[in-house]
This record gives sequence, structure tokens and C-alpha cells, in this order.
Amino acid sequence: MNPVLKSCLFYGAGRVGQLPGFRTLFAGRAVIIVHHEIQRDCPSELMTGASVSLFEYSIKWLQREGWSIVSLDKCLQKLATNDRSRRYAVLTFDDGYRDNVSVALPVLERNNAPFMMYVPTGAPTRSMQSWWLGLRKLFLSRDKITIDALGRQFHCSTIRSKISAFDEVRRWVHQDYRRSAMLAPTFKQNGISLSALNDEYFLDERELRKLACHPLASIGGHTTSHPALATLDNSSARAELADNRSYLENLLQLPIRHVAYPFGTERACGRREERLANEVGFQSAVTTRQEQLHDKVNYFALPRIGVNSRSDFRARMSGIVEAAQALRKPKQGTTSGVLT
Repeated sequence: MNPVLKSCLFYGAGRVGQLPGFRTLFAGRAVIIVHHEIQRDCPSELMTGASVSLFEYSIKWLQREGWSIVSLDKCLQKLATNDRSRRYAVLTFDDGYRDNVSVALPVLERNNAPFMMYVPTGAPTRSMQSWWLGLRKLFLSRDKITIDALGRQFHCSTIRSKISAFDEVRRWVHQDYRRSAMLAPTFKQNGISLSALNDEYFLDERELRKLACHPLASIGGHTTSHPALATLDNSSARAELADNRSYLENLLQLPIRHVAYPFGTERACGRREERLANEVGFQSAVTTRQEQLHDKVNYFALPRIGVNSRSDFRARMSGIVEAAQALRKPKQGTTSGVLT
């Protein structure tokens, strides 16, 4: 869809969704919101995270519109007991970025907002192949870039052109997550160390232990090395889930009950991953499928909504976008009681 048309549609849906009748009709019983980085200067990071102002706006909007921001455990308990006294919102952060503490945490504290952070083992241990950080570093540091695996050369001297080029390569990887390994030679040729970027951007073990003690914080799993689990064989996918859970429980001396599938798309996780997450002892698993939570909930394929702009957020929170999409194709993965 044309980006301008898409923006107008989301703006219109967001405006219509402000009407109480529409919110009552379409909005779900609960929503899980996904964040990654919360950035002070988004252009300098190629617009790969949410700005502080957008992040704070989303929290204030939820509170103003009557959504109760609660922990994931409390939200799932309210759903299980069919509590309809309020609508509930859960804030989640993937990967364990440092700015979740330095930038986002003060906002969360001011608003007394609980949150869940999903952490892959490879982030604090600095072993994760964080190709998206490598790509960002590559485009930020050079104006002429060759991606041999893609067969493309980019000339990008402005922030706008760098964002466009970065997004093109990222989309290419997301079409087949195994392609991420094909970027390693490019990083090596350009002197980019993923380990060094992990050290720069992710919490270390000491910082993670400190955060886990915070009264607003909960910690969940996010696999060992952050792969698209659907690309792995059965034993490898199981080990990614189980070993990450064991690592975090040993590090934090806390039970790790919840997990986020890396990438969270239909290409990255499916019914097998739901079964494996249940078998290794998790109580829930979240995806990145853009829906709210309604009466029928699959606890091992929980959808989450991203925050990309104010109009996009309002539109998705209204439930109108989801209702329109449901008319185009049936919902999947929402069978009540599955794998509980």
C-alpha cells in the first residue's frame, strides 16, 4: 500500500476510534504492547526505535483512555478469571537494550507502570549475532555500501537515504531469516564487531540482575541466540528455549515463566514453537502479530501491538484496523485453551 495512503487510513481510523461507541464495540479485553529501543535521538539511529515523546504519549494515552497498565502475570490472571471490570495493557521490551533502563525506566517510574523485558542469553553474554545492529552501524558509518549477498550497492549520503537503504536490507533478511548469516563477510570487510555493538547497546549481567530487583520489572526469556526458531530443527529450537530459561533463572535466581519468540512473525514461529515453549516450562509466549486480546486466547501465541506513530497507535488501539483485517482473512492461532 502507498505509504501516504496507509498513513491517512491509520489517521482516520485513529480519529474514529476515539469515539466511545467504537472503542466499546471493537477494542479488546487486553493488549500487550511491544517496544525495542527507546531513543533520545531517533534520526541518529536511523529511526529504529521509539522516541521518548512517543513512548510517554502511549502510556499517557492508555491511562487517559481507561486502560489499566499491569504486569503480564496480572493480565493473564484477569483473562483467566474472565474479569471484565477494566481493560488491561501490558508493556513489554525485547532484547534487553540499555536505553530501556537509562531512557524508558524513568518514564515508567513516573507513571508507576509495570513492564516485562524479554532477554536473549546472547545479549548480556555479548555472543548474539545482532545483524540488525551491524547493518545500522554500517549505514551510519559509510555513504557507499555494497551488500554482496543481496547483490546491491547503495549510495546514501543523507539520513533519509540511509534509512531507506537500511530498511531495504532488513526487509530482505526478514523474507528468509537464514539470510542474516550471509551478512557476516560484509561486517568483517568493514571492520564491524557485533560483540562490541552488543556491549554498547545491551545490558550486561550485573545491570540485568539489578533491573530484575526493580519492583516494576519482570524478566522473560527470548531464546539463547535470538534465531527465527522456525528455521531450526526440533532439538535445536527446544535447546534455544530451554537453555535460555535455565541461564536466566541461574543468573537472576528467579523463576522465568514467560518467553517472546524472536521476530515473532508467522515465518519465525508457529504451532511447533508453541508446543516447545509449553514443553520446556513456560506459561506464555508472545509474538509480534498485531492484535489485541479478546475472549479466545492462545497463551502460547499471544499477539502484541507496536508503537510506530501516534496515529498508528490510536488506530490499532481502537480495534478498527484489526476488525477490518479480520474481514479480509480469518484469524489464526486464537483457539481457547490451547496448550495450557
